[in-house]
Amino acid sequence: MIVAGEASGDLHGGNLVRAMHQINPDLSFYGMGGKKMQAAGVELLADAADMAVVGLTEVVFKLGMILRVMRRLTNTLTKTPPALLILIDYPDFNLPLARAARKRGIKVLYYISPQVWAWRKDRIDIIRNTVDRMAVILPFEEEFYRKAGVDVTFVGHPLLDEVTRKYPRAAAQKRFGLQEEAVTIAILPGSRKSEVARLLPEMLGACRILIEKISPIQFVLPLAGTLAPDFVRDILRQFPVRVNVIPDEMYDIVAVADAAMVASGTATLETALLETPMVVVYKVSGLSYAIGRRFIQVDHISLVNLIAGRAVVPELIQNDANPERIAAEMRELITRHGRAREMKLALSGIRGKLGTPGASQRTAQIACDMLFN
Repeated sequence: MIVAGEASGDLHGGNLVRAMHQINPDLSFYGMGGKKMQAAGVELLADAADMAVVGLTEVVFKLGMILRVMRRLTNTLTKTPPALLILIDYPDFNLPLARAARKRGIKVLYYISPQVWAWRKDRIDIIRNTVDRMAVILPFEEEFYRKAGVDVTFVGHPLLDEVTRKYPRAAAQKRFGLQEEAVTIAILPGSRKSEVARLLPEMLGACRILIEKISPIQFVLPLAGTLAPDFVRDILRQFPVRVNVIPDEMYDIVAVADAAMVASGTATLETALLETPMVVVYKVSGLSYAIGRRFIQVDHISLVNLIAGRAVVPELIQNDANPERIAAEMRELITRHGRAREMKLALSGIRGKLGTPGASQRTAQIACDMLFN
């Protein structure tokens, strides 16, 4: 059984399943994920797109569905027990599932660590007592877990195999209908409906300000596969800003952009690997933010700054994630070429901190060793 609850987990889960099939084509998989895991051969008992939420209070609105899916998967652990349970991130759902698997004597591999080093460090005890192996993707996580007595391996970051551009700049501009002479801004509002509903209006408000300050300028939005096009277009219609919405070609879109406004999450690291200057924005409900502030124990929220160990990209959090502040930071990146060059140089150093390509293959080998040893 393999369980992922978000778009990035679905991507990495699909790649892991394919890598395991290369080692042993006779393996079969079922669990929770999305289109990429399904395409890799996973029989889906639940769709990850229905489970994605941001913030503590937002969970309340989907709690009934989450509990139903949890019961379905837990019952499956009893009725059709797998030889191995693979969990991908999504800790508030996956850690209880790990506990259920341990009670039933099922081996557990956790791939892509919960961010227990950032907040809720009490969960390290749950991991130590319920997870047989950890495969972590950030370099500082290995030492953290090893000191806590967890069997852990740093496998490198799976995005190193994913983040590539298909087209040279001129070909990409032509493909996406972009003017060569115009400043290109990429808009990445997230992959979950709740975060897009919260962040995209702020980003579009910033675009409206930038139109008045910079000319010619153009905007492009790579549509996440987890989002319905009509949902995004309904938000776009509320703003007098022309945005080119393009599905499924995020990496080439971001690579051709002069700068990007990016929702905090995996997309910040993808943008960093493409060395595109960015402004990171993050906004949840007021209650979620107030609760989170009491527990978060790191100086930065974006993966880029966490990995770099310093403030490489600006982070606009909560009330600061407003059109005026976003536009001001974006304008500085566009007009102050030295600032953009400095950021691109810092971003180029991120890749070297993430290990070497082949994370899916290394994790697949760990999983298969657990299955057959």
